[in-house]
Amino acid sequence: MQVAIITGAGSGIGLCTAKMLHAAGMAIVGVGRDPAKLATLESEIGDPARVATLSIDVTQDDAPAQIVQLALDRFGRIDFLVNNAGAGSPKPLHETDDATLDGFLDLMLRAPFRLAREAIVHMGEGCGIVNVTSTYAVIGGRRGGAYSAAKGGLDALTKHIACDYGPQGIRANCVAPGVTMTDMVRHRFEDEMFKRVNVETTPFPRLGEVEDVASTIAFLCSPGAAFINGQTIVVDGGWTSTKYLSPRALTTTWVEAE
Repeated sequence: MQVAIITGAGSGIGLCTAKMLHAAGMAIVGVGRDPAKLATLESEIGDPARVATLSIDVTQDDAPAQIVQLALDRFGRIDFLVNNAGAGSPKPLHETDDATLDGFLDLMLRAPFRLAREAIVHMGEGCGIVNVTSTYAVIGGRRGGAYSAAKGGLDALTKHIACDYGPQGIRANCVAPGVTMTDMVRHRFEDEMFKRVNVETTPFPRLGEVEDVASTIAFLCSPGAAFINGQTIVVDGGWTSTKYLSPRALTTTWVEAE
């Protein structure tokens, strides 16, 4: 039985990924800060024999050791690591103070680095790491700031892992979601400008759902992805790869900003 560690597993993409990998026959080690959300994960999967959870802040110094030890104690092995925990709502460079910068880098670059370092020594041929980055690691997104810096660093780290550990049969890849309808993002659609920037420039009749991203992560953890290494799969409906503008955007009367 294969074993997957998933951070940010209590909700959104992480929760959906946990369900999909469990359905594929894996045991799940779900990590998150909120015990209530992790209890929901346990309840929704409903299989105590194949689910272990740990409520911890992944940025804590002892978090990687605790997470890996739980996986080994409960299931005796580690096959996949999904670094999914993250945060949004960044500010532009000139508005970002040091505390905000440190917070984003700590959560979305330092923590995945340290957890991968702890886990990879227990991995072997057929194992893999999936790092959840962002379209803002692929293109220069507006207001990306520290978020873009952290996700871009994680993308580069993934390529390093793919190069150094690929010869051992350990793969590393990124999944880069576009705007995805999670609880963290949904409220931002109350901002008409945010809504327009994403809806009117996506050449697909809807935006992303957590299932879109989770199924891509699950694929990268499957035998079908056995020769995929060092890649980024962008899940955004074509937002980053086209210069699409909707008919509404093209026919709108443009006015100068005040």
